[in-house]
Amino acid sequence: MVRRVRVLLLTLFLLVTGGALSAAPASAVIGGARSDYGPWAVRMLVDGKPACTGTAVTAQWIISASHCFYEQGQPVADKRISFRVGSLDMRKGVTVRPLPGKRVGSARADMLLIKVTPMKIRPARLAATGVRPGQVVRQYGWGATCTGDENTCQSPVLKQSTLRVVRQDDPRCAGHTAPGGSDFCMEKVSGIPAGGDSGGPVMSTAPRGAEVLLGVFDGSDREHVAEAGEISRQLAWIRSVVRR
Repeated sequence: MVRRVRVLLLTLFLLVTGGALSAAPASAVIGGARSDYGPWAVRMLVDGKPACTGTAVTAQWIISASHCFYEQGQPVADKRISFRVGSLDMRKGVTVRPLPGKRVGSARADMLLIKVTPMKIRPARLAATGVRPGQVVRQYGWGATCTGDENTCQSPVLKQSTLRVVRQDDPRCAGHTAPGGSDFCMEKVSGIPAGGDSGGPVMSTAPRGAEVLLGVFDGSDREHVAEAGEISRQLAWIRSVVRR
């Protein structure tokens, strides 16, 4: 089995302060653009500091990347986690918290579902069919807008990158996706997601309200390619969990 060597995008943001967030660039991702839409996007914080991104899939369930919930191989306690929802500017969002013991990880992908207190936001529609090579997609998140010390340039506003799905056997994807795995590979069109974007939504390009959640972003090389777990391959698992 091909070993997957992934650039995990969870970083420790203990040095990030409210002042640093206020000063972060409003342009987005690394070379991306500021978003003007994304009601389903959720910002994850650990100990009140920016950590990852997620997506509301129901009024009480958020999906994100599993690796966002571990530090040095140990689970992050529920009481340390919070989410900001309902605003493209995370400083203006509403805080919701996980319900104790209500998070479920996938056995086949870097995905985790977290049950939270009720949210008054529009959840994302889930893709029932897979992505295809050549498909243009958008990735959303509040992550780093610079290279180097990504802790210093976390965006306070939602931003997006435009990516194009490529074949899993594309040489550029070596080490990012494994043949037969649950991830798909994308090449940069405009912007590349970085630290703090992990777990964020990869959406289809469609009119507002018609877009669907295609993937959960989980890694990139910060320059050319990125990867995401494919929602359609995990759809049965997602539906079984959120019905609980």
